[in-house]
Amino acid sequence: MARETTYLELSQDGGGAHKFYEVTVDGTAISVRYGRIGADGQLQSSSFPTVEKARAAAAKKIGEKVRKGYAPAVAGQRAARAVTRRQVTSAPSTARAVAPVLWRFRTGSSAFGIHVDEDRCWVGNQAGDVYTLSHGGEVLARYSLPDGVKCLVADEFWIYAGCDDGTVYDLSSKVPFGAYDIAADVDIFWLDIHEGVLSVSDRSGGLTVIDHEDEFQWSRRSSGSNAWMIRADERAVYHGHSQGVTAYAADGGAQLWHTPTNGSVLFGWQEDHTVYAGTGRHTVQRLAKATGVVEASYRCDAAVYACATSPDGRHVFAADCASSVYCFDADGQRLWKLGTGGGSALSMQYLDERLYLVTTDGSLICMDASEAAIVAAQRGSVPTAVDVKSAAALPVFTPAASAAAVATVSVAAAPADGVVVECVRQGGRMRVQVVSGGFEPSWNVQFPRGIREPGARYVVDGLHAASGGFYRVRGEIRRLV
Repeated sequence: MARETTYLELSQDGGGAHKFYEVTVDGTAISVRYGRIGADGQLQSSSFPTVEKARAAAAKKIGEKVRKGYAPAVAGQRAARAVTRRQVTSAPSTARAVAPVLWRFRTGSSAFGIHVDEDRCWVGNQAGDVYTLSHGGEVLARYSLPDGVKCLVADEFWIYAGCDDGTVYDLSSKVPFGAYDIAADVDIFWLDIHEGVLSVSDRSGGLTVIDHEDEFQWSRRSSGSNAWMIRADERAVYHGHSQGVTAYAADGGAQLWHTPTNGSVLFGWQEDHTVYAGTGRHTVQRLAKATGVVEASYRCDAAVYACATSPDGRHVFAADCASSVYCFDADGQRLWKLGTGGGSALSMQYLDERLYLVTTDGSLICMDASEAAIVAAQRGSVPTAVDVKSAAALPVFTPAASAAAVATVSVAAAPADGVVVECVRQGGRMRVQVVSGGFEPSWNVQFPRGIREPGARYVVDGLHAASGGFYRVRGEIRRLV
């Protein structure tokens, strides 16, 4: 039987939805490709016992989309909507001394995303590449995502990458998958995740909050635009934009406070009781989470692109648009200023007397921030930085819902070490619940939206309970047939 393809689009005026949905039937096999118009999108595949059942399933999928407003279209006639890519400048440092860099890894494209934990370092760049490295500078793995990485965020030991294609990818499993799909009318600037709840700040100054099942919770529009700061905890969401920092209750019920800042907010950091806002007017300001009161200011010599602190807040670090990095004491006294030796830092993180930076030239830099190393650097003595190279046989991981969405398990029951989950419809919403024994039956699973089908069952190799009453995947996802 001939291969049949149906291509649909939903494009709304005023910046609304701009998506496509394509269904191809080839004998007993169905492939579905979907995503934002102009992008490659994600692909899922499934097979059926007979051609008739395959065609019936395809017709059902098409009918559901048509009822939601999709209409037949010709691929390529509508262009993709523009995505804001952060335009940054980087000037040479005016510092008299260079930072004591231990090693440097060049990713090949400007990098915004960084996450450093006890086990490894993560860097994500505008080419869509995410690399993991050891603290010694060994490249361990690479993830190839469909679009530029805006930021990397962690929620306990789960790692997420927010990309320019509007998808937030979970990189914690053996194979990454799209965990959240941000609305097409939201031009993402920054992300944060707390207990599975995703907070998104955008170009227009908006704030959108989405739960672990990729369901919209609430949104607000702050007084400013260009919201580059978003931080969240169990009490509130802290939103930094061109008019300052605004705090909202975690449930979206109220604005808690608003504090104007000394310039537009370009970056944000948080500790237990304070948030830090780096601004375009050369300043990092420390605000009390409870009241929004400015407790201290840290003055740099140029616009602040990034900031971070030591865990106890004893030291505050900042990076400016002129390739310099600074350290202050808690009260605001500048302790030192050094050149990065390779571009302006766009994000940064401190761990165990080391400061990790990702820069405009695409480098992940590890510098020695110990007192002895800084004193030596100020005197002109720095170590020879190791130029880290990537191994030729480096493993490369791509999202599970792209080229081959889910592997098929051609057995009637799951392997002994696998957990079985099932897609069920509850109250008009698709849920994914565990049906294996030994798990809390009322908890749902954070699961790729593109492979949720009523009645479908999947085997998950690793499943872990998370804060907030749900499970997260930490292994491969395979469909049971």
